[in-house]
Amino acid sequence: MSAARSALVTGAGSGIGRACARALLDAGWNVTLAGRRRAPLEETAAGFGAALVVPADVTEPADVERLFAGHDERFGRLDLLFNNAGTFGPSADVGGLDEAAWAATLAVNVSAAVRCAGAAFRRMAAQHPPGGRIVNNGSVSAQVPRPRSAAYTTTKHAIAGLSKSIELDGRAHGISCTELDLGNARTELVDDLVGDGALQADGRRLVEPTMAADDVARLVLALAELPLSVSVPQLTATAAGMPFIGRG
Repeated sequence: MSAARSALVTGAGSGIGRACARALLDAGWNVTLAGRRRAPLEETAAGFGAALVVPADVTEPADVERLFAGHDERFGRLDLLFNNAGTFGPSADVGGLDEAAWAATLAVNVSAAVRCAGAAFRRMAAQHPPGGRIVNNGSVSAQVPRPRSAAYTTTKHAIAGLSKSIELDGRAHGISCTELDLGNARTELVDDLVGDGALQADGRRLVEPTMAADDVARLVLALAELPLSVSVPQLTATAAGMPFIGRG
């Protein structure tokens, strides 16, 4: 087992997950990279000997167990989970939600996040010395919604509750949790959302500012490298000037 700190990042094949995995690797961490497709994960890991690629669908319980078992076998200890996998889901108000689309959004954004957090929590509580940090990728939609985002907003509010529960229940084990609420990090998801102008509460469309995924990665690395005597239960970071404060 390596003496280096070790992390597991879900959704590591692109966007924020890729940027954060690379930032951790650059800083000397051992990192397990999880995602549905091997090729993007291999691209993220290219050039890093301390990266372990494990293709996994986190909506499948067996895949999650295999993912964490692979991390255990390679690195032995888990110091950080960046619980990052997610989807925006359908654009609809609650009256227009398609049942299958809602179920798919719930499966990724909530059930998979709970499943991965649970696997990490069990390991962090049992390892010696115990402890670790879980960072859940929330969204500013965990605080205030966009129009026609009932599925995404509901599931991201659930992440706020999950994060608080981990923070409380983890006290006895030296486990802390951060709900990281991001606004307009520049990824494919945000490109799709705001590229032609994001729908505002008054019906206008507005091309909104964005921030680089690499800047988000700097925040995640800073959280990861804090001593476990420091907890950051919630952190909000947005692109400067985006319509979040005063949204609507």
